Amino acid sequence: MRKINLTMPKILYIVQKYDYGIRELGFSFEHYNFYNTLINMNNASNKVIYFPFDEISQRIGRDQTNKRLLEIVDKEKPDLCFFSIFEDEYKKEIIKEITQKGAITFNWFTDDRWRVDNFSKYWAPCFRWISTTEKSALNKYRKLGYKNIIKTQFGCNHFLYKPLSLPKIYDVTFVGQPHGNRKNIIKKIKKAGINVECWGRGWPNGRISQEKMIQIFSQSKINLNFARCSSKISLKSIAGIFLNRGKNKSIKTIRINNPKKWINNLKSFLEKQKNQIKGRNFEIPGCAGFFLTDHADNLEDYYEIGKEIICWKNSNDLIDKIRYYLENEKEREAIARAGYERTLRDHTYEKRFNEIFKIIGLIK
Repeated sequence: MRKINLTMPKILYIVQKYDYGIRELGFSFEHYNFYNTLINMNNASNKVIYFPFDEISQRIGRDQTNKRLLEIVDKEKPDLCFFSIFEDEYKKEIIKEITQKGAITFNWFTDDRWRVDNFSKYWAPCFRWISTTEKSALNKYRKLGYKNIIKTQFGCNHFLYKPLSLPKIYDVTFVGQPHGNRKNIIKKIKKAGINVECWGRGWPNGRISQEKMIQIFSQSKINLNFARCSSKISLKSIAGIFLNRGKNKSIKTIRINNPKKWINNLKSFLEKQKNQIKGRNFEIPGCAGFFLTDHADNLEDYYEIGKEIICWKNSNDLIDKIRYYLENEKEREAIARAGYERTLRDHTYEKRFNEIFKIIGLIK
């Protein structure tokens, strides 16, 4: 392994630039949270080279993008190659070759609650280090013989997500897509006579910009969150266990999955029906917004429930809590303030990345 400049590490950032790789949808979650933190953290001491694989591959194709990546690694000799792979945009042998060249290759895996069985476990051995936000994934990786696993969690990019001095013009809001049972719960809230507004692809209000979303967090008396993984039981989702559309998305073909993958796909499908911690758990408190969410595993490891955030058990309990906290402004604002202070103290991406970088030897 090459010698690392611990005072100003050179980081090759290899992550998609746009949401789902589609320019029209705007910048990706990773761009706003990972990239923006990396260039600003530690008094902007990192040298970060951006390699937006989605933008490049759309221009020159997957094979040439992989070739270009190798060329940049040879030219720049980065201390760290920071990945957060989305699908199979890279070739496994390319990542392994980069790892063998001496740079620290690191991948931030997301959605390991349901992706580790049919995706992440096949890619983990390619990297020198990986991280996961899912506690239940640790043993799965270890059973594969993979040991360089860092348990981390989503966080708040406090360089972007901040409280804004704006009037509270919304009673209850939700920003996100209408997956699973979200529409039904929102209907129940409205039926109870509570004003609730929703934004995101699939809602009448549609998508909003990053800037507008942060404004809404500050303008809302109550910010809702739904912890369920983005899936619901349907014929289409069940068929996905056994069938796929093929890798060429421009040609509509349906193929039968390899039977060996059926069990892993079933495991993934079942895990999608459970709750998980997401970025929103930290972004809303990071804007000093009052945060009302259903519970997810290990959430109490990050916030004191009842004092820093509030959890609901079912739709009736949710409606009761909404009514209570709309009527009790001082208590609501005290909880929002406590959640904000906890987020800044413990849950920023700057803190997350510094912890990871110490473990992998990138910084002291």
